[in-house]
Amino acid sequence: MEQPREKLRALGAAALTDAELLAIFLRVGVKGKTAVALAKDLLHQFGSLPRLLSCTPEELTQIHGMGLSKWSQIQAAYELVKRSLEDSLAHDSIFSSPTHVREYLQAKIGRLPHEVFLCLYLDSRFRLIECQELFRGSITHTAVYPREILKEALFRNASALIVAHNHPSGNPLPSNADQELTKTLISALHLVDIPLLDHCIVSGSGFFSFLDAGLIK
Repeated sequence: MEQPREKLRALGAAALTDAELLAIFLRVGVKGKTAVALAKDLLHQFGSLPRLLSCTPEELTQIHGMGLSKWSQIQAAYELVKRSLEDSLAHDSIFSSPTHVREYLQAKIGRLPHEVFLCLYLDSRFRLIECQELFRGSITHTAVYPREILKEALFRNASALIVAHNHPSGNPLPSNADQELTKTLISALHLVDIPLLDHCIVSGSGFFSFLDAGLIK
């Protein structure tokens, strides 16, 4: 059977399965199990690739053959993906590839066990100036203060703004509080001529955009 590295060189990375790509990072398997078989077991154990990528070292090291070095390798690869997506947002208008925003947000906060609130500050060409985690809360609530968002946007001389937060519960649909916050932010930012382009809600397997839903014009 063709090994993952040889297959990658011959056909490109896109031709490999999740297990084959993961096996390249693992490098070797364990006694009686190849790296590909071990990778398949890991994916089965965690249920999905995103869940594996966001696992804690304690979770991974409970599995035979998995140590802190393996967890570190996987986390380093995952961080490279997030940084690559962020870099593309910094060099191109967010409207040139809207899926990059979704992919970036899901990679960054989709699997967190606690709620966080992000601000994506954009320049006049709608390129990312900075993504800032502005507030952090419990599994069910994050206190968000519009005044702080306004202050940070003005400090960075932002021309536009996207805000985002995650729902650890898994349901990305906005609550009444989410909708009221969005209206408040639109009004507050309007006073300083900074449009709120979108409010995105992210979960491990879902995504909601106020813009796409017609709730932001």
